[in-house]
Amino acid sequence: MTQPKQPAAPTPHDPYAAFRIPAYRAYIVGWFIASLGTRIQSVAIGWEMYQRTGEPLSLGLVGLAQALPTMLLAIPSGFLADKFSRPLLVRISLVAMTLTSLGLAVLSYTHGSTAWMYTLLFLDAAAVMIGRPARVALVPQLVPTHVFPNAVTWNTSLMQISGVLGPALGGLVVAQYVPAAYVVTALTSLLFVFLLSRLHFESGGTRAGAASFSTLLAGIRFVWNARILLTMISLDLFAVLLGGAVYLLPIYAEDILNVGATGFGWLRAAPAIGAFIMALLLIYLPPMKRAGWGLLLNVAGFGAATIVFGFSQSFALSFVMLCLTGAFDNVSMVVRQTLQQLLTPDHMRGRVSAVTSVFVGASNELGGLESGLVAQWLGPVFSVVSGGIGTILVVVVTALVSPELRTFGALHETQPLHDDEEDATAVRPRQQNS
Repeated sequence: MTQPKQPAAPTPHDPYAAFRIPAYRAYIVGWFIASLGTRIQSVAIGWEMYQRTGEPLSLGLVGLAQALPTMLLAIPSGFLADKFSRPLLVRISLVAMTLTSLGLAVLSYTHGSTAWMYTLLFLDAAAVMIGRPARVALVPQLVPTHVFPNAVTWNTSLMQISGVLGPALGGLVVAQYVPAAYVVTALTSLLFVFLLSRLHFESGGTRAGAASFSTLLAGIRFVWNARILLTMISLDLFAVLLGGAVYLLPIYAEDILNVGATGFGWLRAAPAIGAFIMALLLIYLPPMKRAGWGLLLNVAGFGAATIVFGFSQSFALSFVMLCLTGAFDNVSMVVRQTLQQLLTPDHMRGRVSAVTSVFVGASNELGGLESGLVAQWLGPVFSVVSGGIGTILVVVVTALVSPELRTFGALHETQPLHDDEEDATAVRPRQQNS
């Protein structure tokens, strides 16, 4: 008698599945090194601007110079990412970033005009924005579908590691010689260009069609109709906009905590340290059963930690509070990115990523402008503390007006959208019974 076929044993989970693919390995190494360079440059520009001007407003203007390109170019760059060669767009972006970093090095070495430095920051942010949606959409072209979640997990973890190492290295480089930080950043971008040029990418994600007002705005329509996604990224936008304490760290390091450039580098690294620890916890802990409430509580925790940091005059306490802001913010980022990936079809990833870049990327930089302006008029402590209080108030208002978010359950139970960019009304995340 024929024996019934036994079910195949489940494939064991491989935490290094993505790293076993050579193309992904080369990509992620290049991206990680370039990310380190970007963070080193961020430390250098914040430190140098405050040292040269002594004005909190100068730090806010750094944020403005970096936010404007995000708001102006996000939607067009998302369309480009869905229409043209994504690897080519990323390489063009990196070459432009290399040139702007070298320009900043020259201006730093010659003590050139700060106005020109702001101009180069604007151009650098424009180059980043042109390539960002394309870069976000590259990974699915490097790894099989069943490995993609593992690749996303590694992307997030390595981003946090770069957030720890980059500012710390930046503080050390800046303490020795500021122009060297910009040169290092230029070299890291060039290395990423070289590694990308050696990779072969599977075709895909280029169905945007002819350029039109409708195709450009498809990503906005998608996010607008995915109401739970819109609520989550709006909450993140206001929390980051009000809680922009990181832009005032040069003032805290120099005038309040008296820890100098090296201490400034560690303060800049603290949020990423907390985020990395939280990322590890999220990997090993069971999935959140009530992601909505988890998101609200973590954003409120971000605001509370910001308030304590604002009042602190102890380096140790300030460092711990900044670590907590990073840990709480990481939960928000993981929830938002996971939901976005579950809902978005491949041919729209560029445009949807561009829309979320406006919410998240621009809010970071505009938060810096807001913090700098308030610090200029009312002092850095008032700026930070009021921002933390405002973040908590935003959480309360969001919880009251969004029952859909309050009752949102596990992310993995979200039902996908129809694969139709003209109709994103099929978003029906499964909710917790209240």
